[in-house]
Amino acid sequence: HGFAVQAEQLGDRTTPEGKEYQRKMRIQLGMDGEKPMVLVMGGGEGVGSLSDIVNELYAELYQQGVDATICVVCGRNEKLKDELSTRDFAQVVKEINTNSTGKKRRRFLSRVFGRKKANQDVNGQDIENGNNVKGQIDVLPLGFVTDMPEYMVAADVLVTKAGPGTIAEAAAVGLPVMMTSFLPGQEAGNVDVVLEGGFGEYSKRPSEIADIVASWLQDSDLLSSMSQAAKKAGHPYAADEIVRDIGQQTIAWMTLNEK
Repeated sequence: HGFAVQAEQLGDRTTPEGKEYQRKMRIQLGMDGEKPMVLVMGGGEGVGSLSDIVNELYAELYQQGVDATICVVCGRNEKLKDELSTRDFAQVVKEINTNSTGKKRRRFLSRVFGRKKANQDVNGQDIENGNNVKGQIDVLPLGFVTDMPEYMVAADVLVTKAGPGTIAEAAAVGLPVMMTSFLPGQEAGNVDVVLEGGFGEYSKRPSEIADIVASWLQDSDLLSSMSQAAKKAGHPYAADEIVRDIGQQTIAWMTLNEK
């Protein structure tokens, strides 16, 4: 019900009205209303490679000069929440730069969406952050979140495992999805839904995840296109429709049995 309400109030997040509602939601949730927000999730227990993903996201956004808020849903993992609250991200950036010297990361965005990155030249070659201005990044560790519809409205990108419920919720509010893992068999099809629907990408490597997300945040046209695709795939009133159908069929069977 919460996602249906938020989807209706948000409307199209790519319009001026949608952007203003998103800005107000960020402020309501205690974050900078002007900075784009990346919502990182790892399931209710806060498992997986969340820590590495957050480190890489911070370093990539910082180096590319992208201001952003990274909200990390740690679930019941209080240890991770506490560690993120006190982490020295300046040292994280330094270590990642040292370890990645001389290595060229693979770029997936142009292959999947047919667009050049915001930090690539006309030939698709990587260029440095010319003005050398570093990004201003806020990291907000969260525990077990009960107002997820509001956080998804406030977000510009969702980084998550390919759970069916989470993807359906993101699509309901037109939120692009960066998938980081999936359970073989039961969740594999969810990856295809997002990729074929044109509203997300998949990678299990934290450095590549950060690379792609940073590219999205620097390409407003691409983000808008992906949001529209997500909204097209979304069904915010699905739960209401299911309940209504069950009720109608129940009444029909009761009426039939009374005859």
